[in-house]
Amino acid sequence: MNTIPLKDARGAQWTKLIFNAATNPVGALTLLHHGAAARFGPTGHLFDDLISEGEAVAKKLGIELHGDPRQLVQKGANAPGKHRASMLQDVLAKRQTEVDFMNGAIVKWGEKSGVPTPLNRAIWQLIKGLEHAWKDPD
Repeated sequence: MNTIPLKDARGAQWTKLIFNAATNPVGALTLLHHGAAARFGPTGHLFDDLISEGEAVAKKLGIELHGDPRQLVQKGANAPGKHRASMLQDVLAKRQTEVDFMNGAIVKWGEKSGVPTPLNRAIWQLIKGLEHAWKDPD
């Protein structure tokens, strides 16, 4: 495995966080595999809008991303096979997801830095609603 040293790993971490916070919950809510969600106009645009919110938070925090999350979306969309995001797999199995550590984290850091994150908040709340429904549907 090739590795590269980074002076500040936050850029790589946030790039991956932003990518995952856009693609994972959208796949989980729509049941679409990554490529299908990226190619379908409405969900592809939602990926882009969620990425924009994450980028705004990272910028406000002074974090320089280590790549473009949109390129990661395209790379994943063009990969062979029908990749199901881990969050989609969790939803199908009715397991708790990592949404708190993805979209919830972007919302938290957005609040701390004064950057609005309405889409990440809505996605976070929708996934939390799904999780709640498995435990207490009444």
